[in-house]
Amino acid sequence: MHPIEIIRKYYNPESEAYSFLVQHSRMVAKKAAEVAERVRHLNPDIKFIEEAAMLHDIGIFMTNAPQLGCYGDKPYICHGYLGRELLEREGFPRHAIVCETHIGVGLSVKDIEKNNFPIPKRDMIPTTIEEKIICFADKFFSKDNEPLKEKPISKAREFIARFGDGKLKQFDEWVKLFKETE
Repeated sequence: MHPIEIIRKYYNPESEAYSFLVQHSRMVAKKAAEVAERVRHLNPDIKFIEEAAMLHDIGIFMTNAPQLGCYGDKPYICHGYLGRELLEREGFPRHAIVCETHIGVGLSVKDIEKNNFPIPKRDMIPTTIEEKIICFADKFFSKDNEPLKEKPISKAREFIARFGDGKLKQFDEWVKLFKETE
């Protein structure tokens, strides 16, 4: 498994989208590996975490996100399930699940229906320790302002809080579980 080779099948290495995706994914992978090291007692698969973190946003090119150099025809919220479908076709079903479960702190069927999201109606909630670590690490890197700088916990919490108390509670549980500090 070579994440960059897979990314290059779908992204021109000279493109803005490739540059954004690879930079963002490397930062998430580094953060996720650091988190995994802190919770070695939970037996996370660090090699898998590094690979899957590099691929978690692979579906963005199919979405309409011109600020990221992406000119697809789907809303950005779709990048998770689109990435899952792409990686399943590539033969990486375990990595594919990470694409789908990293959105927010996970999306339930209830969340999808309540918000009328244009995505499949199924639970997209991280369940394995690896999925949770990657989802958590991703919350520290914004795609809008200062995308190459890690956010402090307080900023990540502000963002998550916009989606409700339950989502913030989940994030706060992960902060404790993953021994994250400001």
